[in-house]
Amino acid sequence: MKQLLLSASLALVATAASAETEIRVHYAIPTIWNETQERLAEAFMAAHPDISIVIDGPAEDYADGVQRLLRESVAGTAPDVAYVGLNRWRILEDRGLTQPLDSFLPQDTDAAGYTDALLSLGQFEGQQHALGTSASTMVLYVNPDLVEQAGGSMDDFPTDFDGIIELAAAIDALDDITEGVWIGRHDWRFQSLLGSHGGRPLNEDESDITFDSSAGLQAAALYSRFVTEGGMSSMSQNDARQSFPAGNLGMFFESSSLLNRFEEGSEGNFELVVKRTPVIAEDDVYFPTGGSAIVVLTDDAERQAAAWEYISFVTGPEGQRIIVETTGYAPTNSLVLNDLVEYYEQNPNAIPAHEQVAEHAGPWFAYPGSEGVAVTDLIAAALVNLTDGADVDETINDLAETVRDRLDMN
Repeated sequence: MKQLLLSASLALVATAASAETEIRVHYAIPTIWNETQERLAEAFMAAHPDISIVIDGPAEDYADGVQRLLRESVAGTAPDVAYVGLNRWRILEDRGLTQPLDSFLPQDTDAAGYTDALLSLGQFEGQQHALGTSASTMVLYVNPDLVEQAGGSMDDFPTDFDGIIELAAAIDALDDITEGVWIGRHDWRFQSLLGSHGGRPLNEDESDITFDSSAGLQAAALYSRFVTEGGMSSMSQNDARQSFPAGNLGMFFESSSLLNRFEEGSEGNFELVVKRTPVIAEDDVYFPTGGSAIVVLTDDAERQAAAWEYISFVTGPEGQRIIVETTGYAPTNSLVLNDLVEYYEQNPNAIPAHEQVAEHAGPWFAYPGSEGVAVTDLIAAALVNLTDGADVDETINDLAETVRDRLDMN
């Protein structure tokens, strides 16, 4: 009997010792996500003491992150769960690395806060490969002090690009240090301008490029106009992100995910105001949804189950509140919106981006195949050329043909 009791006790000890499952988590952009990831992990482990979260060292950005994940998958050292850009998870899916989540989703997804629109951000060919964890759109950050010094008014702030460019020129003329407007030469920013004009980067079945349309040419022309008419400089994105909160840049088209960072940085310098990105088209408008999606990479059944517990927490109301409050991203769970009334009262600058997500959220188009990342680099290079004075029609038409060749669309 003693031997049986001893064996039973040893079995209980062994079970308790092996009950904890460790999940490795990858993320990118520590300037936005560092504090958030720590808070998510702490809150989750407090509610799930049988699952331990280990956070990998972060990648600098989503492009670097997906390349790291590809290398780690080859080496057999990939993490169990990864936060990737909403336009990057398709690269992992194309390599067969993402594990479908359909069997884990609740039967009534709407009741869980997963609306069809939000689920669509992580779907491909009828399967759910990812779930959105954060959503951002491009907004216009404004320094009201510089607007007023240039003769403008926040009460009569321009609602179209023509007016913004005219105001930018007036701000730029204030002195040799102050600049009027800036926007990144980046695929997501270009897609945002494209969507505001009613255009799309690809056709519906992804068989052809469509950013060389009339809408695409109008959107691309803004890069030239910001320079030639608005006085936009060639400073880097990091320089712009420092210049704006310091009070040296009047208007900044940038991701709403940087709201908290800019509010903290501008405190004491000026009272930051956020405006919506102008909408030019009468219909078919979309703003590419920036931010991240979460994917499962492990093929181990036990770790997948633990990973889903973590994912459902992060994409559920409690996790989404943490993400919204610490980053400025819009939530990707509809249930949490009802809990943010007090947050919006205290943070009115969050409203424009959240309204844009609600009204015009669309996919951050990912270019298919193994050349997808390279294509976004080609687009960025073309936008640099436009700000350096290249002809708009020639640049965009040449870019479209180059991309078609790279993606075997010709």
